[in-house]
Amino acid sequence: MIADDGEAARAASRAARESYGKLIAFLASRDRDVAAAEDALADAFAAALAVWPTTGPPENPEGWLIVAARRKLGDAARRRRSAEAAAPALLRMTEELNDNEPFPDRRLALMFACAHPGIDVSVRAPLMLQTVLGLDAAAIASAFLVSPTTMGQRLSRAKAKIRQAGIPFRIPEAELWPERLEAVLEAIYAAFSHGWASAFADDAVASELSEEAIWLGRVVVAASPGDAEAKGLLALMLYADSRRPARRDAAGRFVPLADQDTARWNARAIDEAEQLLRAASLLKAPGRFQWEAAIQSAHAARRRNGSTDWPAIAELYDALLALTGSRVVAVNRAVAIAHTRGAAAGLAALDEAARAGGLETFQAYWAAKADLQAQLGDARAATSYERAIGLETDPAVQAFLWERAAAVRARTV
Repeated sequence: MIADDGEAARAASRAARESYGKLIAFLASRDRDVAAAEDALADAFAAALAVWPTTGPPENPEGWLIVAARRKLGDAARRRRSAEAAAPALLRMTEELNDNEPFPDRRLALMFACAHPGIDVSVRAPLMLQTVLGLDAAAIASAFLVSPTTMGQRLSRAKAKIRQAGIPFRIPEAELWPERLEAVLEAIYAAFSHGWASAFADDAVASELSEEAIWLGRVVVAASPGDAEAKGLLALMLYADSRRPARRDAAGRFVPLADQDTARWNARAIDEAEQLLRAASLLKAPGRFQWEAAIQSAHAARRRNGSTDWPAIAELYDALLALTGSRVVAVNRAVAIAHTRGAAAGLAALDEAARAGGLETFQAYWAAKADLQAQLGDARAATSYERAIGLETDPAVQAFLWERAAAVRARTV
């Protein structure tokens, strides 16, 4: 079979998008060397791009990549050779592979390995994001508000710890779940958030992360039906994902939540989220994700009654901030306060959050600040909008913010 570079690249991209975490988890499970598994898989992808244009993509790309990566793991000399030099051997390898050979999905086991007590708490969720979901250190650093260099160093140390300590790749016994599950849920939510922010990006891997996170959330709920926070997280993700169709209009322009057509929200996803949130509440173990899901439930109620209960949302944010102390929650709480007590009160709450530090590179902070300044007729809103634009990567959101900045400048000329 003769293919072409484009077809080979598309097949490799699809395999990376759909199977990266499965491949890493499988490759690293025996020797517990995550870094070596990542290197071997990178070499295998390079080899695929050298071979597949000639042979055509195999019927089972995952299996092909597993065989290629395993051979590279077992032969250091082969790993140092270029993909082009290895191409003849890899051509023969495709003939040896059973294209229908499945391999087990060990992603959840890898996530629990990353959440082992021997791994520093601060790096457990980031480690899962990189090893299971393929995010790079820069993207992870942005999600956790630290520098890429710092995050890269933490991740390297954590991978070495897994190898040196011989941390097993297995789903732990039920009694060990509580001490590890929090980090697993945190990583799933961070992956969802990254995918949510990239839902309309050209990067297919990033844009589909939210779907992968929801899938992982379902796996965890099925494996731990008595955990309220797992249900709360899945509900939270489903509430947010239900609004995906309404986030852009017919022309591709960004539509903020307040202006979205609720008829375009996914009613089935919302109904499932409501059922999960009710089931979680019956377990009498309230937590962060349940509070956040309750806030999204209050927003979702607009599809039934046509209005948003902002006082209730502000109270929920009060409780969530008291529980988490999160700077992100503080920003969202300030917006809710503005809706209930006016823009000046909201801006005061936002300034209070900023005094704690760490918001200078947070896009949502500057966007919220600009909106509240604009409502108060403050010409500095245009500058705040420009700060938000500089921190935004979505062209549609940038265009939306530019329009608002231009409107402020037009009023102050």
